[in-house]
Amino acid sequence: MTQSATLPRQNKLEQLCAEAQSCRRCELYKHATQTVFGEGPIDAPIFFVAEQPGDKEDSAGRPLIGPAGKLFDSCLNEAHIDRAGCYITNAVKHFRHVQRGKRRLHQRPSTSHIEACRWWLRQEIELVRPKIIVALGAVAARSLFGKPVKIGQIRGRLQEYEDDFIFVTIHPSYLLRLRAQTGFDRERSLFLEELGKISQFAYAT
Repeated sequence: MTQSATLPRQNKLEQLCAEAQSCRRCELYKHATQTVFGEGPIDAPIFFVAEQPGDKEDSAGRPLIGPAGKLFDSCLNEAHIDRAGCYITNAVKHFRHVQRGKRRLHQRPSTSHIEACRWWLRQEIELVRPKIIVALGAVAARSLFGKPVKIGQIRGRLQEYEDDFIFVTIHPSYLLRLRAQTGFDRERSLFLEELGKISQFAYAT
């Protein structure tokens, strides 16, 4: 695709990102540092949707760069997927947390937060027009399908939903929680296998 063909969409995406910085669709903006919008090329074939920003993401204004993001990057490298060529965003754009002393502890977004942010996510998808959308975890899947989804029932299988191809897998934070347990190696291998399927679909000619 030529630069002239993608430039109008790129401009619209940049405008959308600027508009999202003043989002007041739910109350989460009151205690977050900033809106954490998606990042990546406008013509990215793979569109990853995570849950919400964590502490590191909220401070830096970028998605998936904390501990789970570092593990995610490592898995992408092993699967030969270039993060810079993917679009990465969150289902919810503000960090939901509780303050415990100096620490900010993650809280799962509520249904109302997911619904409030769905408009932003749909706009991102419509502008990027990816070949495949990857839901990283239940919150992302809930946002994409517009209803609760049981990960175990559809994980690892390509779903055709409306005009999109959606692939549901785990969030890398799940792997972090397993690190000291016997199931870590198995789950990590499965995640790498799924990334391989995603890459094969996205880059097939």
